[in-house]
Order: sequence, then C-alpha cells, then structure tokens
Amino acid sequence: MAEGSAPTGTFPGFMSQGALLYRRGEYGKALACFNNALQLRAADKHGLVARSRCYLRLGDLQNSLKDAEASLQNDKTFSEGLYQKAETLYTMGDFEFALVFYHRGGELRPELQKFRLGIQKSHEAIINCIGSPSSVKLKNKEDLCFISRQAESKKADQKLQIKLTKDQKCTKKQEPARNQKTERQLLGELYADKAYLEKLLKDEDLMKSVTKQGVKVEDVVLGGIAYLDTRAEFWQQQKPIYARVRERRLRQQKWIREKKPKPAEVARYIVKSMEDIDMLLTGDSPEESCRKAERVLKTIQGWSENEVPNKKELIGNLYSCIGNAQFEMGRMEAALKSHKMDLEFARQNNLPDVVSRALDNIGRVYARTGKFQQAIDTWEEKIPLAKSSLEKTWLFHEVGRCYLELGKAEEAQNYGEKSLQSALEEGDAEWQLHASVLLAQAQEKLKDYRSAIMNFEKALEKAKLVHSDAAQKAIIAALDDVSRSFIEDLKEKEREREREREKEAHTLKAHDFSEENAEDDKSEGQESEQSSESQRGEKEDAEGEKEQGNEREELAEQDEKEKESEEERSKQEEEESERKEEGSEREEEEIGDDEKKQFDFLSG
Repeated sequence: MAEGSAPTGTFPGFMSQGALLYRRGEYGKALACFNNALQLRAADKHGLVARSRCYLRLGDLQNSLKDAEASLQNDKTFSEGLYQKAETLYTMGDFEFALVFYHRGGELRPELQKFRLGIQKSHEAIINCIGSPSSVKLKNKEDLCFISRQAESKKADQKLQIKLTKDQKCTKKQEPARNQKTERQLLGELYADKAYLEKLLKDEDLMKSVTKQGVKVEDVVLGGIAYLDTRAEFWQQQKPIYARVRERRLRQQKWIREKKPKPAEVARYIVKSMEDIDMLLTGDSPEESCRKAERVLKTIQGWSENEVPNKKELIGNLYSCIGNAQFEMGRMEAALKSHKMDLEFARQNNLPDVVSRALDNIGRVYARTGKFQQAIDTWEEKIPLAKSSLEKTWLFHEVGRCYLELGKAEEAQNYGEKSLQSALEEGDAEWQLHASVLLAQAQEKLKDYRSAIMNFEKALEKAKLVHSDAAQKAIIAALDDVSRSFIEDLKEKEREREREREKEAHTLKAHDFSEENAEDDKSEGQESEQSSESQRGEKEDAEGEKEQGNEREELAEQDEKEKESEEERSKQEEEESERKEEGSEREEEEIGDDEKKQFDFLSG
C-alpha cells in the first residue's frame, strides 16, 4: 500500500479485528489494525484509547500517554480516556498524577469497579514509597511551584527507549552491578530470565550474529535486560524493599497468630464456616459446600479439645453437612457413610438430639434409594426422640408413605391417621393436607372409596387454604379417579346382587318342580342310591354275607318267639271270652229266675 493512501477496509472492521487480536495477546498485529482504523478516523477517541492500550502492553509508555491525552482533547469527561491515562501514569511510576485521574474517572462513573481499584492501588503505592500520612509532616518553607515544573518537563524526564544506542550500551556496561539480593526480591520469578540474558552477553560469537529479520542478537538481549531493569525500578517505586520486609514480617506474625488461634477467633471461624457451608448448600452449590465442609473438618481435627471444647459434636455436625451435600449431589453411598459417622459420634457422646438428626438423614437416604423397609426401621427408631408435634407429623407421614410404597395399605392408613392427628394438634394446614392425601391413597388401596373421597375433599379444602394450585389440580384428578372406581364398584355390587336374586329365583323354581316330581325323583334317587350302593357294596357283600345270615337267623327266631307269644295271647283271650260267656249266661239265668218269681207273685 502506497504512503498516504487509505487502507482497504472499514473503521468498524479494523476496530473489531484489532480488539480480537488484543484479546489473543498479539499486540503488534492489533496495533497495526488500530493504526489503519485511525487513518480512516484520525481523531476517534475510542480508536486512540485502543491504540494506547497496545502501546502500554508493548512497553511504549510515551506513545501510550500521548494517545490517552489525545482521546481527552475534545471530551475531558471521556471515562475510558481518563482510565487509560491513569493506567499509563501508574505504569510510569507517577502514582500521584495517576491517583488524580483515577479520582476524576471515579467521580464521573462511580459505578465502575476499575476506578476504585485504581485509587486503592495508587494509595498503596504512595504509602509504600513515603510511608503513611501520619508519619509525614510537610513544612511549607519554599514555593511549591516545582510541581508545575515537574508536569511540564515530565515528557523529557520520563522518556523511555527500548532500542539502545551505542553510547547507552557502553553506559550500560559501565554501570555498577546491582545487589543481587535486591534484584531477586524486586524481579521475583523474572530474576532467572535476567540472569539467563546476562549469561548470553558473555557469548561473543552469539552477540555478533543477526536474526532473520536483520536485528542483531546483542540488541535484542540488551533490550530485554533494559526492560527488566525498567520494571525493577518501577516495582521498587511501587513497593520498596523496606515495605516488602515489613509486609513479610506482618505475614509471619499473622501466620504465628493463626497457628495458635484464640478462642474468640476459633468461634468466629467456626460460625462463619458453618454459615458459608449452609449458604452454599441452600444456594444450589452442593459441590462447593462439600469441599468447604471437608476443609473445615480437617482444620478442626488438627485442633485440640482445649481450643475447641465441643470438638466431637462439631465434627459430627460437619459429617452431617457433608452427608447432606453428597445427598444433593446424588452420591448416596457416600452420604449414608457420612451420616452413619454422625450417628456414631452422637452415640459415643450421648447426644440424643444429634442421634435424632442422624437417624432422620439415614432414613431419607434409604427412602431415596428405594430401601423402604430399612427407612421404616430407622424412622421408627427415631419416633421416641421426636419432641414436637410437627416433627411427629412429618415422621408419621414418611413412614406411612414407605408402607404405601411396599403395598401395605393398612399400616399406611394407621400412620396416615397418626400424621393427621399430630398435624391437627400443631395446627399446620400444609401438613394436614399431606396427611389427608396419604390417608385417602391408603383407603383407595383398601377399596374404602367412600372414606377416600371424604379425605380427598378435606385435602382439597386445605390446598385451597394454603393457595397451592398444583396440589388442587392433583387432588381433583385423584378425586375423579376414585369416584370412577367407586361407581364401578357400586355397579359391580349391583350386578352381584342381581345374580344372587336370579340364582334364588332359579332355586325356587327348581324346588317347585322337584315337589311335583317327588316320586320320580325318589325312585330315581333310590335307583341311583341302589346303584351306588350296589357299586359300593360289591366289595362289602362277601364280608356281609355271614352277618346277613346271622341277622336272618335272629329274625327267624324272633318271628317264632312272636308267633308263640301270639298263640298264648290268643288262648288267653279265648279263655277270657269263654269265662265272660259263662258269666253272662249265669246272669241271664238269674234274671230269668227273678222275672219268673215276679210274674208268679203278680199272677198270684
């Protein structure tokens, strides 16, 4: 592209491409894009700020400051320009002027966090250089116009050049060596890089060589060393050695204090940690809650019981928190193990409230994994430990729900009634709703549809009372199902009664017909009985022949005896009749004699 000719492209395109390259860390290519953009719009303040950032990243502080000031030329309240100028001044070590522009930007845009951070770091850098304000006493002995002179001559005094001239190279070589200990503290990890570059300077053959771009290796190495020296000077201004020593001493003292915590600090740490663990768990961050609880548990296990009087109870509480977090994460086996550890600590230290909590959590794990009988056993062990009616309500409800899942509707109905009674004692409408639903479902399983409908209707009233639309819809659907089942059951019973009536009528008709044909039925029955008896008696005939013969003989003897007795009776009767006839004849004769005598008397 010829000089003076406009680049091919658009301003937004060059700006977008430059921003992308800047985010990738390719500051040289980004600078070229911003240069092209500014050729299209020379005074654009956003383009100047973007190019200033590139210059700052590349270490060209002078051009960075120049572009930042140019962005503010037409708009003194441009917050991005103020921030970029403050950042450049801070990097140049002019902390006081950087603080001024941070304050200006903060007044214009107080909602931006970056201005507050700039003010804070400028304050810290100034305090590290001169100490705290309370330790400095200013004396107004002379004129303070040197500040304005410093502002006027700052460009000349703070001008930096990465590529050194031959005279500067000689001067650099003639400078006395710095204290290695000081440089090591200032540069930190970069000290090894500087030592490597200084080692390369001793290789004369390498220093005489040239790169593919035509740049001498010696110039590249000296430029790197000069950059590290510049950064060392900046960091020495930002945080001098004495400030670093004081900070290190403070860290050591803090570490010693933390190593032996005071009781108040221990209490605050425990309370704050438990609050954070609970907040993370309720805030849908069970992984973070579990990790923090494990860290706190490890810390507390390292303390003595003198430092933490309720250490065992606290350890059990942390195991409970870990188990709850694992439960929310779906790690049921790990959760069960953690809650059992909580239960073990509670039983060892005779803590009934903690035992109740651990049993509650273990039952929930069993229920979630489908082990309903084990959940029932665990919760029934907890029932005597329940203190409030509300706790009993929940407990009875969960046990009844497990029985319902196991298909034991009668037990579920019993626990549903207990849950409803406890909810009524507590006056909790929501739990009355849950208990009524459980009771109705159990009664539906038992085919007690009338009671189930009544309890569903009560539950519907409670759902309306607590304004639960979802519960109302579910209960109405359940009521429809139960009503249909009830109607079908009634129809089935009616059909059974009709079948029974038809059967009775048929039985009556059959009875009448049997009376009309009684003789036929009897003969048929006798024949059938005889045939059946003959069939049954075939085997018994052989054995019963002797008995029948004996019976016949006995019958014959009895007949003979009866005949003899009849003959005797007949003889006796004949004799009596003869005696009666003789007596009657005598009476007649006597009567005849009397009549004759009477006749004779009358006639005479």
